[in-house]
Amino acid sequence: MKSIGIIGLIIVVLAICRPVAAQDYTVGEGDVLQITVYDHPDLTTTVRVSGDGTIIFPLIGHVKISGLTVSQVSRKIGDLLSNGYIVYPQVTVFIQEFRSQKVTIMGQVNKPGLYELKGYTTFLEVLSKAGDLTKDAGDKAIVKRKPVAHGRKEQVITIDLKRLIEMGDTSQDIPIVDGDSIYIPKAGVFYVTGEVKKPDAYKFEEGTTVLKAVTMAGGFTDKASTGRVKIIRREHGKDEVMEKVKMDQSVLPDDVIVVPESFF
Repeated sequence: MKSIGIIGLIIVVLAICRPVAAQDYTVGEGDVLQITVYDHPDLTTTVRVSGDGTIIFPLIGHVKISGLTVSQVSRKIGDLLSNGYIVYPQVTVFIQEFRSQKVTIMGQVNKPGLYELKGYTTFLEVLSKAGDLTKDAGDKAIVKRKPVAHGRKEQVITIDLKRLIEMGDTSQDIPIVDGDSIYIPKAGVFYVTGEVKKPDAYKFEEGTTVLKAVTMAGGFTDKASTGRVKIIRREHGKDEVMEKVKMDQSVLPDDVIVVPESFF
């Protein structure tokens, strides 16, 4: 995978869209909200969400808002105010203070650990806090998310790091929420040995073929028998030997690619 320097650029681009994305932030206990109603300054309110997920707002009293996004809170208060109080109220909700939220990131990052989230935060921003990926990082990130309701299963989300970082696919830059656990596995390796110029272990990437593996190993030597390349693959606890493999044969982690010497 390419240098992580591109992460900073992607974060800057995403920051431009942040005012919209922040509307998707889910309000919860401990958040402090500043709520204003256009042309009604007397209704401007700063309030902390209580332990039962409610706030008290002028005219309408207790309002249950925990679990709603910022935009949903705006609509709910507006609907309640329009019910006999104000004609077409325009309600704006701003998160003045975010509650304490935490995420764990472990594995192949330079500074693994527990990090505090300040409002709407994406995967790339957490990765940046953790000092970015190590050189041994694989192409995937695994996000484990707590169930949103009792009886539900833990959600597991896979992020394609290659698509995100190399190809700039920001759909992979998912929002990270309180309690998420992120793990960056170590990349698998394969081995190329025999009549290649640079026999060694190489970092595995999805889609690697025998031809690509040999190219990474510097290419064939003059003594190589290119038609007798074989793969030694560990399967079910035993070494299986694949003889005379084609150059477009897929390589798997832990494969040993052997390039024998020509007899002539």
